[in-house]
Amino acid sequence: MKSTLLKLTVFILLLVVVAGCAQQPAATQAPAQQKPAATQAPAQEKPTEAPKEMATEAPKAEEMAPVTLTVWSWRTEDEDAYNEIFDVYEKEHPNVTVEFVPFVATDYNNILATGLTGEGGPDVVQLRAYGGLQPLVEAGQLEPLDGKVATLSNFSPDLLKGAMGVKDGHIYGVPFGIQTLAAYYNKGIFDKLGLSEPTTWDEFINALETLKKEGYIPIAAPAKDTWMLPIIHETVGAPRYGGPEFEKKILAGETDFTDPNYVASIQLVKDLQPYMPDNVVGVSYQDSRTLFLTERAGIFLGGSFEVGYWRNEGPDLDIGIFRVPPAPDSVIDHPLTPGWMDGSYGVNANSDAKEEAIKLVEWMGTKEFGQMFTEKIKQLSPVPGTEPKDPVLAQFAKFYEETPASYMLLVDFRYGDPSGTTLLGNGIQKMLLGEMTAEEVAQSLQEGISQWFKPKK
Repeated sequence: MKSTLLKLTVFILLLVVVAGCAQQPAATQAPAQQKPAATQAPAQEKPTEAPKEMATEAPKAEEMAPVTLTVWSWRTEDEDAYNEIFDVYEKEHPNVTVEFVPFVATDYNNILATGLTGEGGPDVVQLRAYGGLQPLVEAGQLEPLDGKVATLSNFSPDLLKGAMGVKDGHIYGVPFGIQTLAAYYNKGIFDKLGLSEPTTWDEFINALETLKKEGYIPIAAPAKDTWMLPIIHETVGAPRYGGPEFEKKILAGETDFTDPNYVASIQLVKDLQPYMPDNVVGVSYQDSRTLFLTERAGIFLGGSFEVGYWRNEGPDLDIGIFRVPPAPDSVIDHPLTPGWMDGSYGVNANSDAKEEAIKLVEWMGTKEFGQMFTEKIKQLSPVPGTEPKDPVLAQFAKFYEETPASYMLLVDFRYGDPSGTTLLGNGIQKMLLGEMTAEEVAQSLQEGISQWFKPKK
């Protein structure tokens, strides 16, 4: 760019000299460098051609002004991996520097809402999905991406639902991950005790009994952090209440959460309490992960988002996963793999580098990004053509392909306050404390949801 401007300057000065020589200067004539009138230019010169050529010449990447893009996230554990991923983008875009800034997950929503209101906020933001996205959309803090980001065409309408404004129908984020649920188990412990992956409910209970008899905590469940309790419920209870069949009926207003089958699915969590840690309501999420990592517990009920943590913190831990078999009297006679679109990356509507931010999130919808995401962060990418190389993550993908279901309370019942996951989590905690029955938990869930949810009849 500097070279081109220098050539243009020299060209104009030459024109000035030639034009000055074409006439006799008067005593009052302006200095020779003053721009001559168009009629004073020699007939053979075309001074307007050079600017025209400049207007159509695209600037080279190394000549573009430097830009720093700040990316906010709730994934502190992924900081190193994201920095490696963004190093690749920076090499392809030499004028761009990407700064990844993660926050503690439980504080992120409030920090983000504040950060988007004024100066010093992020350019690109990791967004919650479904109902968790809506407050930012309604506040006008996000840039609509449909029609601006070509890679959105890589994703199905079901996936994009999690990044959509429910009222205006615009897409505000590029999906980055899919999460699914299953039971992790310690292969070493199972082999030592002669156990295999259970395929029936009786085999599942037998494994729990054997683990307990041999001095292990069968299920490393946390009940202090209530957000994990709906995950445990969904992992063991989805076939019992009917999974996708129940989801269709409740959204259509044909049933509600007091349905006996849904109540029975909540009761399953209570029935499994003897296999959880003592004083389970005092066990935090991190405590439960530590119990599994230190091989004091044989099973951990959770999401595919844990794979990266297990690999980083327990690289020698030999783990596998299985789908919890359907309990007796289940509506669906086979295991299910509940899942959801975990979130997306969007653009701050007030970003000073909006154009470059849009280019970055567009790249995050490519196979190049998606494959690095699944390999380095050990999560499932929604980008078509990506393949997890981690065997446990690959098994999650296989399960979800074979027996998919929605993590219903997250996907469908987080669009209002109180949310479905909040209500059920609080209710199950009280049930484990002996303060509520399964029927009362279900009734509380239904009453809370009814404050804002209207069936689509």
